[in-house]
Amino acid sequence: MTAYWLPRNLHPAAWWLWALGLATAASRTTNPMLLALILAVVVYVVMNRRSDAPWAVAFRLYLSLGVFIVVMRVVYRIIFGGGEGDRILFTLPEIPLPAWAAGIRLFGQVTVESLLGGAYDGLRLATMLICVGAANALANPKRLLKSVPSALYEAGSAVVVAVSVFPQLAESVVRVGRARRLRGSTERGIRAFRAVAIPVLEDALDRSLRLAAAMDSRGYGRSGALTGGARAVTGALLVTGLIGICVGVYGVLDGTTPRYLAGPMLALGVAIAAAGMYSAGRRVHRTMYRPDHWRLAEIVAAACGIAAAVALFRSSSVDPANLNPSLRPLTWPAVDLLPAIGVLIAVLPAWLVPPAANDLEAAIDFKEGVR
Repeated sequence: MTAYWLPRNLHPAAWWLWALGLATAASRTTNPMLLALILAVVVYVVMNRRSDAPWAVAFRLYLSLGVFIVVMRVVYRIIFGGGEGDRILFTLPEIPLPAWAAGIRLFGQVTVESLLGGAYDGLRLATMLICVGAANALANPKRLLKSVPSALYEAGSAVVVAVSVFPQLAESVVRVGRARRLRGSTERGIRAFRAVAIPVLEDALDRSLRLAAAMDSRGYGRSGALTGGARAVTGALLVTGLIGICVGVYGVLDGTTPRYLAGPMLALGVAIAAAGMYSAGRRVHRTMYRPDHWRLAEIVAAACGIAAAVALFRSSSVDPANLNPSLRPLTWPAVDLLPAIGVLIAVLPAWLVPPAANDLEAAIDFKEGVR
């Protein structure tokens, strides 16, 4: 066995780039067959490359939340505006509304086109959410904080703490449920929910307090001295760079925008923002213990996710009809070869990157909430 295939945990940013690439690909289509293919790729990679760490348990909760989103989108279409289309599926008693609510309809006719539209939109949103859940399951959210640039250190701390809340709650639910089963509890329904919810909330509050105390003792939020002029220059660079990036991204996505507002403006905005981040990073002084490095496996994982996003962006300009199936008239969804190949490329990390190592130390730190 070569050193490449030895079990190890990849750089967390690599898995996040992979997942965000798939989420971007999902945002470009409402084709249920493509979205189902993306979901299959995500689930397969997570099942083959996640570790046994506590945060990996939360992935099945993301799947449940995705199902809930699809169901709620369909229910929303039934309650509000379910009559768009010609193929009437069933009719519900319509509730009359006052004149000031013109354009809003409650119940009434429900068509196949309207239900499919709600299901397509809900499936797209659910797929994007599950991609984010895959990143949380594959990457240690606490290790991600070490890779945040110095300029984004304080904001990165808040973001990392926020994205780790759901995995922590999932781990708390599993632990409380296991304790109840060991005690022989047979409660179901609302009484069981109260028995689980209160210990989970108490555990979450305790973890939050321990995490806040640990971060304060490690110097989080403290920064070096900086003059008022330097702060003004840094702020101006960051704001100008962000405006340039926004204009450039809009120009890239909108084909009617002049080309000088697309790629050139995006590149200029990125350069100015990078200068601002460098200036802001000078006031943050911190050391890093055992930093994560980018190797060939990280490049492979990130590139596979980005390839899926690029393939969907390319397909939207070549054959947009297959990415967004027509509802009026109703047509059967079809999958073109290019987007299908792009999505299937994203499954390669299941075989081309090393398996995850059982990071016992990280798991203990995660449970204590002090890392």
